[in-house]
Amino acid sequence: MSVLRRAKTWEISESEDEIDAETKFNVTLKRDESRQKARVSTDLKEDQSSEYKCKTLQPTNHKSCETCTCSPRPHGSCPPSPARKRRTTEEVKADRQKAKERREVREKQRAARAQEKEERRREQQKRREAAENIKTLRPENCLKCLTVCIHPALLQQDGSDILLDTLATFGWKFCIEDRQLPHCITWTRYIPKREGEKCSVEEEQVVMVLGPSYFMDMVISVKKNLDSEREKTDVGSFLGPLLECLNGDTKKIVTLLVTNCQPDYRKNACGVYLLEETLQRKMGMDNLDIEEVLVYLQLYKNISLVFLNGWQEVTNHVCAITKALSKRPFKLLTEQAELPFCVDGSWARGVQVEKNGSGMIQVWSRQIQQLNRVSPDVASCVTAAYPSPQLLLQAYQSLGSEEERKGLLAGVSVKSGGKDRRIGPEISARIYRCFTARNPQLVLD
Repeated sequence: MSVLRRAKTWEISESEDEIDAETKFNVTLKRDESRQKARVSTDLKEDQSSEYKCKTLQPTNHKSCETCTCSPRPHGSCPPSPARKRRTTEEVKADRQKAKERREVREKQRAARAQEKEERRREQQKRREAAENIKTLRPENCLKCLTVCIHPALLQQDGSDILLDTLATFGWKFCIEDRQLPHCITWTRYIPKREGEKCSVEEEQVVMVLGPSYFMDMVISVKKNLDSEREKTDVGSFLGPLLECLNGDTKKIVTLLVTNCQPDYRKNACGVYLLEETLQRKMGMDNLDIEEVLVYLQLYKNISLVFLNGWQEVTNHVCAITKALSKRPFKLLTEQAELPFCVDGSWARGVQVEKNGSGMIQVWSRQIQQLNRVSPDVASCVTAAYPSPQLLLQAYQSLGSEEERKGLLAGVSVKSGGKDRRIGPEISARIYRCFTARNPQLVLD
């Protein structure tokens, strides 16, 4: 049998309660003392830092901290800063005037920068437009702006479809329009001006395609005008509208294409044999009268005359004029410069000669370099051996034979590219002929 023992109970006396209360009171007392010590230490640190700031901020020649601007501390040693001095009315006005002047200067600088930026933008725009204009003036681009205008009466002639098919094959623009001149072919150019706007300009070239019978009537009308010494045109002739067009616009260049001419009659460049039999049979005109009519049309009215055999030759002539008109703007642009062959650069400028004579040796060297295949190295060697043209001429005169004069400079050594070589007899002979020949048409090479 297990023996159960009863646990002893602990008895708490009144003395133990008193001990616990004393320990708690001691702990709280120590805690309060530590907090007070910490507070005192922080106050001392703040006072020391404020004194250090006052000493660093005050000038060296002052012993007190009257000029110190630090904020006062509860235990601080710095007195408060004095009150700010009030400004007078004149000082306020002067400050405002200075501020206004500074503002005006800033505004002027800002306006100048804006103006420079705008000028740069305009210059870039001009250069861009100039590049675009040059690009549009090229022949391949000008062909896209040209339009061949054909009179509707020409479509009634046999073989006119050859012209239309050829233009369509090349991809060129053409239109059928009724013009002042009958049986004519003109050209119109579209020039871009602004965004979305185009200006149409009519070219001066005008081509009239006439048959032999129409041309006979025109020649007869011209002969009548020459006989009567005044311009009087028949109603049914093509001369009347042609003269009205030329009188209205003197810059027009008219070319008459006479088609359906037999090869046998085109023995003369003016086509006299073609017209001789017909006109003599119709009006009794001889060869001299016909030549007079042709000279009158070409010299007085600026009308060219071309005899062609069929519409194939007419088509070739129209295509040739179209290509020439496409190349015209670019050629006019390149011919605007007075001296287009001169290129800007230091080598293109002449040598400046001073009053004391310095620079003459460079002029003498440039003069020799004008000869074909004469390099600057060769010219410098010649000028080093003979510093002036007069000395070279005296050396030529001192020699007796022609062969010795031609070979005078052949043995002069030239240093180029680290190698030594001679001028040679060919260049020596050319220099001799250049300075001694009296024939201005002499070929040096």
